[in-house]
Amino acid sequence: MKIQLLSLRAFPVWSLFFLSGILPAGAQKLTAVQNYGINRPGVVMVRTVFSADVYVNNMRLDSRNFNHLLDSLQRIDSSGAIYTPEQKLDIVLTQIRDNPNRFFKASFDYIKQPEEITSSGTGFLITGDGYVATNCHLIDRDKAFIRRQFILSAFQQITEANISAFESAWATRFSDQQRSLLYNTYASVYSRLFSMALYDLKKEIFIEYSADSQSGSTTPVKKIAHIIIKGQPMPGKDIAILKMDGDSTLPTLKIARDDLPRVGEQLFVYGFPGPVTNNNYVSSESAIEPTLTTGIVSALKKSVEGWPLIQMDANINRGSSGGPVCNEKGEVVGLTTFGSIENSGGLAAGLNFAIPVSILEEYLDSADVVAHPSDVSLIFEEAVIFYDREYYKEALRKFLEVKEINKNFPGLTVYIQDSQRRLTQNDERKASMIRYDLLVFGLLLFIALLLFKFLRKRKPA
Repeated sequence: MKIQLLSLRAFPVWSLFFLSGILPAGAQKLTAVQNYGINRPGVVMVRTVFSADVYVNNMRLDSRNFNHLLDSLQRIDSSGAIYTPEQKLDIVLTQIRDNPNRFFKASFDYIKQPEEITSSGTGFLITGDGYVATNCHLIDRDKAFIRRQFILSAFQQITEANISAFESAWATRFSDQQRSLLYNTYASVYSRLFSMALYDLKKEIFIEYSADSQSGSTTPVKKIAHIIIKGQPMPGKDIAILKMDGDSTLPTLKIARDDLPRVGEQLFVYGFPGPVTNNNYVSSESAIEPTLTTGIVSALKKSVEGWPLIQMDANINRGSSGGPVCNEKGEVVGLTTFGSIENSGGLAAGLNFAIPVSILEEYLDSADVVAHPSDVSLIFEEAVIFYDREYYKEALRKFLEVKEINKNFPGLTVYIQDSQRRLTQNDERKASMIRYDLLVFGLLLFIALLLFKFLRKRKPA
């Protein structure tokens, strides 16, 4: 019988790390904690701010007809009929609603109402000098949609002001039902009798992310971004590449090189869901901390235009669009883009879709942008792995190396302080085990080599 043993050359260099329990991220599966720790710094919020001036044809109350209405109420009182003040107010508001042309007249002047609406979503850094990948629909809204939103916003503000003026003039406080009735009256009046015009429409795109301040606390950073290349909102290829100022030391995410993930693979999805970002009980500082949800690849589908889509059951919401969908190695395999709509009009839970990175690569190639991890992110990645495996001395050395490159790297201060605290408390149970494991591995190799030589001597001629 012929026995064959591997020579030393058969062992790749990374096998040393394998036996010691530490592989470079990207060569092993990451826990959810590691995945979040490594990728969180490179996930950013994308805000598109549309601003314009809405000119609204000013209205005035026809005092003559309105006084006639009040006189009629006085005559009812003198006839012996008894109405409470609330009932009289209901009569007035009902008459105004039923006969708006009689009580409201257009004037020749206009009210200038400055308006601003914001579209928020998620993106992620793909280069250390500030290139960001996201969805096109976050930065490219249909003009008709924008106009409707501005006019609706202006109408709501003007109507609220008018209702408050009525309350002040009449020294009363409308009930919810009365306010609703008057609100509907104004809606009818503005839609039929008065005009609204939109001027000076402007759009600004901002990237927001957290950074460590000099004091060690977290501080928000907001930078202007401009569009490098974009596709079309769904059903088009809903991709956009943005660029903000950077100095090549920003945190990044890795792009997967595989074509598509397989059905059943674990996914990690990052985003800024609106119900969290806009929650009144959540501090504004923590609004820029991305949310992590997990799920699996439920199916691989095709869009109506024939290109691939990733169906997943990870929970998403408005505000998560454009966020990275990562695999178990921490690599981006897609961008969260759209969900499924229930008959009720709400999002169907667990039936969501991502655009694969192969579509993103098309736009990167067209724009001549090469997505690659920044050096500081690669070092931070190693540090997080060391930290998570409780090698605090090695982790601290790497974290301090990151700080030398980018002292404002998001979340770095907490890692450094905790590593120092654990070392001070002698909590580094594995700090010296790396060298110990390597020593054990060296001894095993030495024994294997001796065994190999021994068996070769016994091999029959």
